[in-house]
Amino acid sequence: MTMLLSAALLAPCALHAQETLKIGAVVTLSGAGAAWGQALLYGAELAADDVNAKGGLDVAGKRYKVQVIPYDDKYQSSDAVTVTNRLVSDDKVKYIIGPVGSAPALAVAPITERNKVIVMTLGFTTKAIGADKPFTFRPNLTTEETSLPQITWLVKSRNLKKIGALFPNDETGQQIARDLEKAYGAAGATLSSKEFFDRQRVDMVPLLTRIIGAGVDAIELDGNSPATAGLIVRQARELGFKGLIIRSGGPSTPEIVAVAGKAAAEGMMVNAPVDPANTAVKAYGERYAAKYKKNMNGFSPAFYDGTHMLFQAMQKAGTVADTDKVRVALEQIRDYRGILGVLNWTGQDVYGASHQIDAPYFISEVKDGQEVVRARCNLKACQ
Repeated sequence: MTMLLSAALLAPCALHAQETLKIGAVVTLSGAGAAWGQALLYGAELAADDVNAKGGLDVAGKRYKVQVIPYDDKYQSSDAVTVTNRLVSDDKVKYIIGPVGSAPALAVAPITERNKVIVMTLGFTTKAIGADKPFTFRPNLTTEETSLPQITWLVKSRNLKKIGALFPNDETGQQIARDLEKAYGAAGATLSSKEFFDRQRVDMVPLLTRIIGAGVDAIELDGNSPATAGLIVRQARELGFKGLIIRSGGPSTPEIVAVAGKAAAEGMMVNAPVDPANTAVKAYGERYAAKYKKNMNGFSPAFYDGTHMLFQAMQKAGTVADTDKVRVALEQIRDYRGILGVLNWTGQDVYGASHQIDAPYFISEVKDGQEVVRARCNLKACQ
């Protein structure tokens, strides 16, 4: 009788026993880049919500409750290194979402690669992924992938000749400047006026005055954080610039409109990673808004899909602990059906490793504060 009673008391504990799978997030949660950092974090959290609602992630017959542990890197390399060390040493994570910036991504790579931590980074630099970083993946498209198809379309459709641009003076800005200069040149236009600045700068008037004075047809915003891009748009219009404003990378239309105003942002041509008509993304955006009380940033679906791909890789590998096996399983995922569409890994020719996502994207025009799709693109062309 005593043995039966003991078994009965222990049964509920055994039934509900569940291990925890910790996912770290090294993301920018304060300052001008916060919208992007939140997009990454919330994508991972919503993916975790999905599996936790089903009783946890089932890997080799064991259920894991997914816990996302976020740290703010403030878009600074030193902070990113500090919190990554904390995640690896103290929190014992084997998976990290982020960092957002290229410089922080490069700064943490020696730590994560040495410890075989699988990373889903946003960093746009071509150095962020490669054969020398077997544990680093990028679930979002970058300027390297999207610039030539969309800029070719924009130059032809809008008869552009001279482009001006402002870039942050860091790894991200310098990489994007190189990519854009190459793409505009190949499309038959020139990136004729370039200005570089510290990310903390808010007065862009002197830089914009030089660019506008050079007689450019358009001003390019790629590489700037959402809040900074909004300031540039507002100040350019206040200076009387009537030409086209382009954002060929980095989704941030709601944030730009919030800072610059609808009138200043009217007619902007922007890279859009999501189609407003995509019902799966629309439903995701409604979940995002309901939980976080803010509009979805366009980077978030990529990291929601990327986190789910990571979960699938763990299931296929049959382990959450052996990241060598999980990495191989992640590389082998083909035709993954995410909310963004059918996703595959690419990048061997460019980066030396197929750790770059291949996903559809769009060119949209901002009308009354909203994005309206004008062209549909893949890695070869926009139509």
